[in-house]
Amino acid sequence: MGRATVVVKNKSRNRKIRILVAKPGLDGHDRGALVLCRAFRDAGMEVIYAGLLPTPEQVARMAIDEDVDVVALSLLNGAHMTAFPRVKKMLEEYGGKDILVVGGGIIPDDDRVKLEKLGITGNYGPGTPLKTIIKHITDRVMRERWKIKKQT
Repeated sequence: MGRATVVVKNKSRNRKIRILVAKPGLDGHDRGALVLCRAFRDAGMEVIYAGLLPTPEQVARMAIDEDVDVVALSLLNGAHMTAFPRVKKMLEEYGGKDILVVGGGIIPDDDRVKLEKLGITGNYGPGTPLKTIIKHITDRVMRERWKIKKQT
């Protein structure tokens, strides 16, 4: 995989996307999350990994404390419809409603639609090209968080 650095000029300084990668709840399968962390880092993002088994409340608090642009959630255990919305809700309650949330893992199509309606986008499954995930996050952060219009 080639290195494509995502750095945006913002008011005379370079700014990198800050991303928190988390597996909230009881899912200890972290190989995929670690691959994502490395891919995000190689793409020029500042990556924070929440470690194993954080609660949704801990993920939300960490996202706010670390001033991240986006939280990338991953679950393989089927708890995505509980944990992902809980992280989103806690972000809003703790004052981080502008922090973007993307998801991934083993997520049935019907649940993807429900998560999208809650503002949790992506929801990519195993085997999704890393470039696809990185582009989704980059485009979304630039458009929704940084309010930068895409150049044509």
